[in-house]
Amino acid sequence: RRHRSASLLPPVFTYEELESSTNKFDPERKIGDGGFGSVYLGQLHDNRIVAVKYLHKNNQSGNALSSKFFCNEILILSSINHPNLVKLHGYCSDPRGLLLVYDYVPNGTLADHLHGRPKPSLTWPVRLEIALQTALAIEYLHFSVVPPIVHRDVTTSNIFVEKDMRIKVGDFGLSRLLAFPENSSLKSEFVWTGPQGTPGYLDPDYHRSFRLTEKSDVYSFGVVLLELISGLKAVDQRREKREMALADLVVSKIQMGLLHQVVDPALILDGQPMDGVEAVAELAFRCVAADKDDRPDAREIVGELKRIKNRTRVLRLSYSNGSNGEVAKDDNIGMLDVTWG
Repeated sequence: RRHRSASLLPPVFTYEELESSTNKFDPERKIGDGGFGSVYLGQLHDNRIVAVKYLHKNNQSGNALSSKFFCNEILILSSINHPNLVKLHGYCSDPRGLLLVYDYVPNGTLADHLHGRPKPSLTWPVRLEIALQTALAIEYLHFSVVPPIVHRDVTTSNIFVEKDMRIKVGDFGLSRLLAFPENSSLKSEFVWTGPQGTPGYLDPDYHRSFRLTEKSDVYSFGVVLLELISGLKAVDQRREKREMALADLVVSKIQMGLLHQVVDPALILDGQPMDGVEAVAELAFRCVAADKDDRPDAREIVGELKRIKNRTRVLRLSYSNGSNGEVAKDDNIGMLDVTWG
């Protein structure tokens, strides 16, 4: 990889600046905890509201983190610019801690919207749009970033929902950022203390190869699709043991032709045509295939979701209008016009 100038790095914040912005990392300001670290709500001097991620650290000698390797990884993450990925605004490399400064997305996570109490009802068109935007973010990481970034932790808790129900995927690249090269003296400085991936979303192939690949992200995304269809959690210890993992539960229902038993009742009450739900379930089924070679890649997933979405819109309009016509471009989504007759 060609070395790029450190002058292209995003803004460097001082430790004091970020400590002050979070009221000394006040527990009341903590808005999230993950395998990589804790996230705090911060207010910068210019009044911008940001999310400050304080990465876990297993010893106190972090000086070497200004190395060429670390700067290059930060450079890659900060150069990522996609409407469905949380933007990295800056960083702080200090003996007291390694901190990353991100967009703050104020409307909670997809997990909150699907599983929160009281449970908000997301319509099928909104769920389909969330699925497509998430797939577009993963496609970008896999196909547009060089070298590609495997997210390694695609979950509904890492999909942040904006006020207009658009989404941004967070926490990408951090596992690679902390996966220092074998010969690096930095290897012991910062570690990801969590497991590789999240239970319920973890590629079963990982247990064989101990490697997470692009197809591991596809597996995790398949589980997110199953959550969007069913409204159920990826793992629920209250379910029977063989159905504790959502992928196991839904795959067995699909194989028995009983998908309707696990479709979110809110979708049935909504009266949406079921064609789109069944097509997304079929796609999810392929994404969670045990053999990674049987799974589609992110580019195929995006193409299939766009087809399902256009077809679903045609069906919805035909149900509501009862007559033929032209499906106009949806300004909120920016999809292509579809003419039918």
